[in-house]
Amino acid sequence: MWWHRLIFGLWYRPVDVMDEARDRSAWSAAVLLSLISGGVGVVSADAFHTQWAVDHDAALQLVGLAEAGVLAASLALGTVTHAIARTLGGNGRFAPTASLFIVLFWVTDLPRLAIAAWLPADATFVQAATWTTWGFGYVLAVLLIRGQHHLSTWKSAATVSVQMLAALALLKLGPMR
Repeated sequence: MWWHRLIFGLWYRPVDVMDEARDRSAWSAAVLLSLISGGVGVVSADAFHTQWAVDHDAALQLVGLAEAGVLAASLALGTVTHAIARTLGGNGRFAPTASLFIVLFWVTDLPRLAIAAWLPADATFVQAATWTTWGFGYVLAVLLIRGQHHLSTWKSAATVSVQMLAALALLKLGPMR
C-alpha cells in the first residue's frame, strides 16, 4: 500500500532526519542570525542614536565594529560549548555543535532584542521577555547538547549553564533584575 508508506513513513523519518542533522553544520544561519541580532542590539542602543545624531559615518562604523564583536563572541561561545561537552565525555562533532548552538542562542534571544528595541529596558514586559527567552533557550540548548554529544541531561545542563553565564558576562544580554 503506497499511501500507508507515504503517511506512516513520515513518522519514521524524523529519526533519520535527526541523525542527519547531527552531522551537518549550520554556519550560514549562525552567521546571519549573529549579524541580525547584533544589528538589532546596536541600533536599539541609546549610544547609537546619540552617535547617529552627531555623525552618520561614525555611527555606521560603530555598527560594523559591534557586528564583528558579536560574531566573534558567538563563535567563541559555540566553540567553548563544544569543548566543555567533549570534556564531560561527549562525542559530538565541532561544526554541528557550535553552529547549532549559535543558531539556537540567537533564535531564542531575537524576540527579546526586538521587544527591548521598542520598550524601555526596565519595563516589566521586557524583563518578563528576557527571563522567558533565557529559560526557553536554556532548555533547548540542554536538549541540543544532550542529542549532539550523547550526554546525560545533568552533564548537558552543566555545559549549557557555563555557557549561559559566559554569554551574560560577555555579551551582556539584556538588563536582568
